[in-house]
Amino acid sequence: MRRADDVSLRRYNSFGVEARAREVVQLDSLSDLEGLNFDPACDLVLGGGSNLLLANDIEGTVFLNRIRGMRILSDRDGIATVEAAAGEIWHSLVLWSLAHGLTGLENLSLIPGLAGAAPLQNIGAYGVELSDVLESVQAWDWQSRERVEFSNTDCQFGYRDSRFKSGDAGRYLVTALRLRLSRQFEPRLTYSGLGEQLAKMEISSPTARQVSQAVIMLRKRKLPDPALVGNAGSFFKNPLVTCEAADSLRSRFPDLPLFAVEGRHCKLGAGWMIEHCGWKGFREGDAGVSERHALVLVNHGHASGGEILALADKVSESVFETFGVRLEPEPRIIRG
Repeated sequence: MRRADDVSLRRYNSFGVEARAREVVQLDSLSDLEGLNFDPACDLVLGGGSNLLLANDIEGTVFLNRIRGMRILSDRDGIATVEAAAGEIWHSLVLWSLAHGLTGLENLSLIPGLAGAAPLQNIGAYGVELSDVLESVQAWDWQSRERVEFSNTDCQFGYRDSRFKSGDAGRYLVTALRLRLSRQFEPRLTYSGLGEQLAKMEISSPTARQVSQAVIMLRKRKLPDPALVGNAGSFFKNPLVTCEAADSLRSRFPDLPLFAVEGRHCKLGAGWMIEHCGWKGFREGDAGVSERHALVLVNHGHASGGEILALADKVSESVFETFGVRLEPEPRIIRG
């Protein structure tokens, strides 16, 4: 465990915005947690900082979760349980699983951030969500000061949501994930863009590695690299509305993408809505909307978190005025 006072957080968030923390504590093992206190009102746990917008300084302590380790706990009848510590890079975990002949994570390739953040917002991409493969979550309960475990059902997963993000926000620090992966590959190609990418690669019966490669190519083409242009990936969720409301909007906007989900609801294509309102490629100072993908807000260099947040509010209000639908931000926002 390492400590430092009055630390810049610029290199700890993928937006690359400047903010400061009164103290930073790096956690390297489970034993580091003993004796520490956490106040959700002023403290913050940070993984890779890839789903976060810092629009204010952190008055308390920032805990950097760097607990590492990956292992296969069981492997029988073609199904393996893999445990990954929260401080592991998510994409490294995907590649590690493929190298060990295990499938299930390939559609989630190249998602930025660390493994510990994955259950907070139930990460998902190209037709697969973490909840599809997650067996359990190990965590530290800051209140009872003990290690606890949550089954998949206990995590209360929703669309980019979980108990760790909503109902119990700030109570638990995720320490490890256990994933149920398969040695028998069953491709998930329901996302049309993924099938198109594989067709461009002239692959009709892909392996898990080839699906991973296709996803990587898609993400690199559509999304800016945070190492080059600060961003947190998709800034807004695809809004969920009743199918009746979706049909009504479709009658006015025939090209509006719709995605049917369970329970007579539909997701609307937020990126299309933002682009339709004219925001794609927009720039105000160093805060902007990506030219590649309208869902992605970017920092062209020295934008503050407050400037990016102000732009997000303008985009959201514009979409509401046009479509009557409120966009919800996907990243966690630390406001002033």
